[in-house]
Order: sequence, then C-alpha cells, then structure tokens
Amino acid sequence: MAFKCIIVDDEPPATRILENYIGKVNFLEKVGVFNDSLKALEFLNTQSVDVIFLDIQMPQLTGLQLSRIISKNIKVIFTTAYPDFALEGFELNAVDYLLKPISFERFYQAVSKLNSEPKIEISNQSNLPDFLFVKTDGKNKFQKVFLRDILYIESLQNYVCIHTEKQQIITHSSLKNVIESLPENEFIQIYKSYVVSLKHVESTDNFSVFINGKELPIGATFKDAFFDKIEENKI
Repeated sequence: MAFKCIIVDDEPPATRILENYIGKVNFLEKVGVFNDSLKALEFLNTQSVDVIFLDIQMPQLTGLQLSRIISKNIKVIFTTAYPDFALEGFELNAVDYLLKPISFERFYQAVSKLNSEPKIEISNQSNLPDFLFVKTDGKNKFQKVFLRDILYIESLQNYVCIHTEKQQIITHSSLKNVIESLPENEFIQIYKSYVVSLKHVESTDNFSVFINGKELPIGATFKDAFFDKIEENKI
C-alpha cells in the first residue's frame, strides 16, 4: 500500500524535483502540491495524508509551525536550504531533514525510513468504544453519541454536524479529526464534506448515497474506495 504524500514548498523548481522523485518510488503516491502552508493545512483538515515533504521557510506559516499543528500521525520530511533548523526539526520527530539541492539517492534514503518505522495496528476493533463524547456549547459540556445511531457526519468549515435519526449535534472540529475517532470498518468518507455510516446506507447509484431519505453526493476522489466497501458486502 502506497503512502499518500503532499509537497508544501513555495519554490516551483523544488516542487518539480520532489514530484519527479516521488513518481519514481512505487510506495509513494502524490495527492497534492501546495505553495502556501495555509492552503495545505486546509487540505489536511479534510483529507487523509501519510507524509508531508515540508519546506521550512514559508510565508504566513513556517514549516516548523505547520508541523506542530498537524496530526501526529502524519510523518514529516523537512526539505530546506538552511541547515540551521535541523536540530529543531528532529526535536519535532521528523522522519528526516533533507538539504537542498536534494539528490535522488538522499531522497530515497529518507523515504525508505517510512517502511522501517513500526506501525501500530488495532487487531480487534470490537475492543473500541461504541460511543463518542462530543463537545457542545459551554465549558466541559459534552454529549454522548452512540456510533450505532450516527447516520452521517457533515463538515461545516470549522465545525462538523453529526446527524442521527433524532437530532443533529454540532461541534467545533475538523472532519479529519472525527474520522480518526471512528472505526474504519463502519464509516467511510464519500465526499470532501461527508462521512457515512455503512450500516445506515439504504441504497446507492453511481453518483449518490441515500440515507434516511437524504441524498448525499459521492466525490470522484472517494468513489473507488466506497464501492470497494460495497463490493465486500454484495451478494
């Protein structure tokens, strides 16, 4: 399985080199290129990414600042022309620190570490909690939501709305953060702003999913993975 990766660098020659190198490695899959760290952060709030090739000297938000904000599950490989930040980069648990100009040999040495890092796997998802505590308005105010009751989850910019048959619960969070709390065998993302409960899917066609009378779109990016799940349970 390939590692999904993005490039965040405001220098076009550097991004072209990295794109070329990524294309030569069969266990890497490029899913985005950004010359603006804030746009990259927006992408990461809705999409699943395994690795970032991250320049340090960036306008608005530096690579070091961005690496502190993103999920700890995302691996960071810094790419920079400045060796001064190497120590701080490794203190942030970066996989590697590549100095420009980057040779393919050095690049491959860095990405090879991705395959050698230990992976944490959940062997029995039945041990996971069957509920979430969702923060609502007010300090320390949470609402318990059982996973079995969730029909689908909708992203609303900096908020998400959890739809059940009886109510809608809005909380300040990213869709990506919610996805990480859900069992992957029960929920799947079908669009940049929608995650659905597979057990509540009533029907589907090539473009839409129908849940509790609601029609939700299927995005091209997510279509293959969604219908792979459907294939697993077809008769």
